[in-house]
Amino acid sequence: MEAPNYSCRRRGEVAGFIGDTTLPTSYAMAQLLSLYRYTQMPQSRCNDRCPAGYRKTQNGGFFICCYDCIPCSEGKVSNVTDSESCFRCPDEEWPDEKKVNCVPRTYDYLSYENDALALIFSLAALIFSSMTLFVLGHFIYYWDTPVVKANNRTVSFILLASILLSFLCVFLFLGCPVDITCMLRQVSFGIFFTISVSCVLAKTVTVCLAFKATKPGSYWRKWVSVKLSYFLVATCSSIQVLICVVWLSVSPPYQEYDMLSSPGKIIIQCNEGSVIGFYSVLGYMGFLAAVSFLLAFMVRTLPDSFNEAKYITFSMLVFCSVWIAMIPAYLSTRGKYMVAGEVFAILTSSAGLLGCIFFPKCYIILLQPELNSRGKSMV
Repeated sequence: MEAPNYSCRRRGEVAGFIGDTTLPTSYAMAQLLSLYRYTQMPQSRCNDRCPAGYRKTQNGGFFICCYDCIPCSEGKVSNVTDSESCFRCPDEEWPDEKKVNCVPRTYDYLSYENDALALIFSLAALIFSSMTLFVLGHFIYYWDTPVVKANNRTVSFILLASILLSFLCVFLFLGCPVDITCMLRQVSFGIFFTISVSCVLAKTVTVCLAFKATKPGSYWRKWVSVKLSYFLVATCSSIQVLICVVWLSVSPPYQEYDMLSSPGKIIIQCNEGSVIGFYSVLGYMGFLAAVSFLLAFMVRTLPDSFNEAKYITFSMLVFCSVWIAMIPAYLSTRGKYMVAGEVFAILTSSAGLLGCIFFPKCYIILLQPELNSRGKSMV
């Protein structure tokens, strides 16, 4: 039978009985048996053994045989009783709830199988892409009508195509990231968005010059041409392409395993490589959006019959608001939630461009075709 746990002080009392010469030996032995009532020597222990998942530590008390049991620290386990120390799990493993065994870590990314967000974003991207194709199809069908021809229909088609590609590039952000998708996701979204904003800027400049050129003998009349719009779109987009090429050449994005940010998880994410390159892409795109917004805002009060600027103003306001709000959210989150914030910004800003610029025209084409005439055309 196992002896009970007595304190060190208790053991001293027994020693006192045995060593006292004034008492008969039989009396001392009787007292010893009355104290223990066992046939073996008890252990000198102040407390129970430390179970697995804990380690021993001195409590600073008077008796050296007394100690405390404390849980293993984060990332460490102990699988024996009265362990002197805990050992750390390998990088790819993490302690279980009781800190007794190391178990494999779970992988964390925006997964189609385990995250409803990925399915929601996929569905939203498909719906918005279908809406863009619907608008594009109607613009092709009503190719020669005044509403479609207003303010350079070729630029409108380029804008619709870039918005469609912006919606589709969302799929590069979903699923497990690898090196190739890490490189393509930021570059593709940056270039497609820059083309969209460049088209909006070209439309805005056309509106501004068109009203300045209405005065007889105006200096601005010679600048009102489709070539200026094409030049703006090509030049602004080429600068962004050049920034992306330099970024990919110097320090491209790559796949990264983050084992520190979330306990028990391995976050599979994209490291942007050059932070300067990433923010240069965003900054240039924001600069174009700000210029378009300011120009459109200045001419927003011109007559409605000829003015598309107020729709551009609303679209750029939505665009800038979404991305300004996204930056702090992007910097304060990690893993799949950081990716989800960026995907949400892409979907929202692209939908803002589509809705604010093209839905008013679709409303006229489909529901008020009598306004789609030369005498009542928009810009």
